Amino acid sequence: MSNEPLRLAVIISSVREGRMGPQVSEWFATQARERSDYTVDVIDLAEHELPAAIQYEPSAQAAEALATISPRLEAADAFVVVVPEYNHSYPASLKHLIDWHFTPWRAKPVGFVSYGGMAGGLRAVEHLRSVFAEMHAVTVRDGISFHTVWEQFGEDGALKDTEGPGTAAKVLLDQLGWWGTVLREGRAKTPYEA
Repeated sequence: MSNEPLRLAVIISSVREGRMGPQVSEWFATQARERSDYTVDVIDLAEHELPAAIQYEPSAQAAEALATISPRLEAADAFVVVVPEYNHSYPASLKHLIDWHFTPWRAKPVGFVSYGGMAGGLRAVEHLRSVFAEMHAVTVRDGISFHTVWEQFGEDGALKDTEGPGTAAKVLLDQLGWWGTVLREGRAKTPYEA
């Protein structure tokens, strides 16, 4: 059994101008960094231009574009997707990332921090649960949802009321920690075959 901290990838999935993803993810990443059982890598999809067309055999140009993001996903033991709700679902940028990568998600846990209007991004999360099941990932039950997100964060980008979200973050990180540890040990003992 390894006591090495889990490598947690926090993925900012929105690439829209004026997005709240960076504020939400910075708050969550800070919660995870305060714990000794995680190392955190924040992956902002706005900083990675993925190739347009999905290919079974990526071209040299596609492979070059993927070279910066793919190793970071492969290295992760667990993921948290920071996701808004767009048209009752999740952003195309996230679907594109998932479709370009199959193996990084296998036998690893995925948690969600969602945000949006009245629904708080929960419909996006429900769609993602079935997508990640197809990727052979395990989604954890509890997550964090920011309803009317623009009212939750101040102009300085800080969360106004930290008590409820802080408790939810602890629950999510505890669940990810359990699944991440068990699945990492399982992959080390018996490689996962999809």
